[in-house]
Amino acid sequence: MIVRIASVLSADELAAIRARLAGGAWADGRITAGYQSAQVKDNLQLPHNDAAAREAGDAVLRALERSPLFVSAALPHHVFPPLFNRYSPGMSFGNHVDNAVRQIPGTPHRLRTDVSATLFLSAPEEYDGGELIVEDTFGTHSVKLAAGDMVIYPSSSLHRVQPITRGVREAAFFWIQSMVRDDGARTLLFDLDTSIRELTAQGADRDAVVRLTNCYHNLLRRWAEI
Repeated sequence: MIVRIASVLSADELAAIRARLAGGAWADGRITAGYQSAQVKDNLQLPHNDAAAREAGDAVLRALERSPLFVSAALPHHVFPPLFNRYSPGMSFGNHVDNAVRQIPGTPHRLRTDVSATLFLSAPEEYDGGELIVEDTFGTHSVKLAAGDMVIYPSSSLHRVQPITRGVREAAFFWIQSMVRDDGARTLLFDLDTSIRELTAQGADRDAVVRLTNCYHNLLRRWAEI
């Protein structure tokens, strides 16, 4: 399931984050890549312990907490501290699949990567190329969103970032360990939750909405791993 989430960041939050990143100590992006990914990764990245990255990452986490669409689609149990990358002309990231497990920096804890997220910080008109290409069972999807918008997709998906031909593309990226590890089950729960919200907004029969809500929570109880 691929879900696009608009306006995760407000204009003020976006401006503040980009100002912080401008003073960061950008380094070779291969610092977080596995062996296979490192062979095809060519970008810049802020180290996880960079002060600008930590401040910007905290701002992203606060924004996620107030996004009901993110919570509904990802059903987050743990969120990896956001990282930040930058692509300049000639840079790209070839086809790869994200590591199944990630060590959270500075802690003994590990996170299972069920869902991957890219939060766009640069406006589409600021750069050419740089599309996020995600391949799944339904085909190939090209994603290039407005600044402040985010896309989430299964971490098991083959994906890549197309070469930049003009300008600079900056983004936050991170992974989510979901309460529900199976993408098909998450999709079903997301569709149910969307229907419940739409029916409620339409003033549908309350008993019908309650029965559907009960179905949702019974399935979540069955599938949730917490």
